[in-house]
Amino acid sequence: MDLHKATFSNAVGKKPLEDSRELQLQDMLVLLLVPHMQEKLAEVYSDVFTVPGSPDIYPYFVEVTHTERTNGFRGFDLLITLHVRPTVGPHIPVGEDVFTYRISSTGVELKNLEHLKGPNKKDFPPNYQDLLK
Repeated sequence: MDLHKATFSNAVGKKPLEDSRELQLQDMLVLLLVPHMQEKLAEVYSDVFTVPGSPDIYPYFVEVTHTERTNGFRGFDLLITLHVRPTVGPHIPVGEDVFTYRISSTGVELKNLEHLKGPNKKDFPPNYQDLLK
């Protein structure tokens, strides 16, 4: 999926400025993968947070960074890589994680999860530090 076909422009990063069919399909795929990512992050972060099921993942904090067909043109075995910024409470960022999923006729399979950073207690407002163990 080549996101560079969409209209992009801003100083912070490459964010689409207008809707497209490609962006709509990407957003639908992200929505379908959020429960898979949420479940896995709840496990990964369970020793960090006092609240079960934390952190939260919102689709607008998920970026598709790579897609590929692993078995050629029109092959239905695909890999997708997503960069995720999970949050807790009122959208307090708690880290960054990169997921790679295999999507095929047999379903969705997590191939890799890379925890890049977080959470950092100093980034939490004082009234939310009780969320951390």
